[in-house]
Amino acid sequence: MKLKKYLIAGVAIAALSAMALTGCSSGGTSASTTSGGSLTIAKPDGSGVLSAQINNPFIGNGSGMNLAYARMIYEPLAMVNPVGKNETTPWLASKVEWNGDYTQLTVTPRKDVKWNDGKPFTADDIIFTFNLIKNTPALDLGGLKLTDIKKDGDNVVMTFGESKFVKQGDVLQVPIVPEHQWKSIADPTKDPVKDAIGTGPYTIKTFSSQGVVLQARTDYWGGKVPVAQLKYLEYNDNTGLLRALQSGDADWAQIFITDFKINYVDKDPKHNVFWGANVLSPDMILVNTTKAPFDNVALRKAVNMVVDRKAHAETARSNAGPELTSITGIPQPTGDQYIAPEYKDKKFSIDVEGARKVLSDAGYTWKGDALIDPKGTPVSFTLQDPQGWNDYVTGIQLVATQVKKTLGADAKVATPDADTWLTNMATGNFEAALHWTGSGTNPWHIYDDVMNGAYLEQAADGKVSDNFGRYNNPEATALLKQYAQASDDAARTDALNKLQKIFVEDVPAIPIGTHPMLGEYNTRTYTGWPSESDQYATADPTQPTAVQVLMKLKPVK
Repeated sequence: MKLKKYLIAGVAIAALSAMALTGCSSGGTSASTTSGGSLTIAKPDGSGVLSAQINNPFIGNGSGMNLAYARMIYEPLAMVNPVGKNETTPWLASKVEWNGDYTQLTVTPRKDVKWNDGKPFTADDIIFTFNLIKNTPALDLGGLKLTDIKKDGDNVVMTFGESKFVKQGDVLQVPIVPEHQWKSIADPTKDPVKDAIGTGPYTIKTFSSQGVVLQARTDYWGGKVPVAQLKYLEYNDNTGLLRALQSGDADWAQIFITDFKINYVDKDPKHNVFWGANVLSPDMILVNTTKAPFDNVALRKAVNMVVDRKAHAETARSNAGPELTSITGIPQPTGDQYIAPEYKDKKFSIDVEGARKVLSDAGYTWKGDALIDPKGTPVSFTLQDPQGWNDYVTGIQLVATQVKKTLGADAKVATPDADTWLTNMATGNFEAALHWTGSGTNPWHIYDDVMNGAYLEQAADGKVSDNFGRYNNPEATALLKQYAQASDDAARTDALNKLQKIFVEDVPAIPIGTHPMLGEYNTRTYTGWPSESDQYATADPTQPTAVQVLMKLKPVK
């Protein structure tokens, strides 16, 4: 669904009523008790995450955001759903409205909301939070470019230096913090904020190296909290967490599970659920377009033509998501409406003969089975992804084997540790790697991640934050800007169609598979979870919508 200018008020209030389980209305009196029960939420990042208590929601690698318990304490103005109907649900705002070109946002703060220390939540807290980001560039992770924010009667009006059409979620899902606490924090980029004051349904009961326990509030604005206690745990790796999911020691998680049906669902088919929400985010082989061998578009095209995407979906991803079929790289059926008319029926297929012709027409030859480039050098490259990332490592192994067999290039695989790999990507110290792309409610993020030359201009100390393949095409960069700043759907469609043409013809990256947002949970004690048939959010407990999911749950009677 293409997003248009909208006003959301009554619909969202109705949604909140159903979500809160007790029939609370916007600004109404909240329930005084909570339900019983508990849920255990877990991640596989190792105990080091719990070595220090860091509740600051702006420190991404701190315990609060890494383990994601901060999602239950700090809340945003609204939730933007990356699946389903891409709807926006007001949260701390009772109403949100964008102007025609998405350069101005008007929000109405929800009434009768209290911080967990009893003080009232007001418009001043919203203004303080966004000014904090505006005046502290290190906190502006979403590149908001806020130019002004002020009160207008009961509303708060924000003005931005550019259209926020493609980054509505970055604005609406900012965690709001209390002015009365944060105004005295000297350095909001480093302070751990041990006393976590939020508007969310939970407060911290205990924190230790063994885990974090949250307890439900009895005065939450959203009504009765359906789960009395949340336990957040860390496991050393996917294997340990999988065992916990299988045994029921963990209830809710987000990990890749090889053969998920056999290894998880079938352990308790009545209750165990694995859902890969199909979002607009493909996995791609990112290639370094600035050096051999992928500085030659002919090789990029040839590799693109021989990748076995069916094998990737089945073997690397265990059919967690659908096979990637459109040559535009846009996942289907989620992105069907965005595919340009000329590519509607154009699907990927393995074409070895065609790929070898592309290479020979460009001056490549073969010596025996080995591919030789136009300069007479054997074609060799390394695909790299972090050790332990089983699905990604399997993915690059499949590509390496296929390219060797069909084209004769010496394709190798390397598995550095994650920190080294991340540094390699940022600095351009790689030839090829399997990587995800950004996700949003439209395909702009897909192409922005692999074609926007603006990231190259913003490089610091040789490091880029995106467009790791360093593809530099001024026309693509201009079209991305045109799409982001367009004031109507027709202009956006025109820019997107042209971007797809550049992507298909110049192959700045090689799309290989869909990248679903994974989630595992069980329905033994609670129902109401998001699913393929009820896509009100993803099932990933690390996302901003985790609190929305929690408040939709219903205890099994």
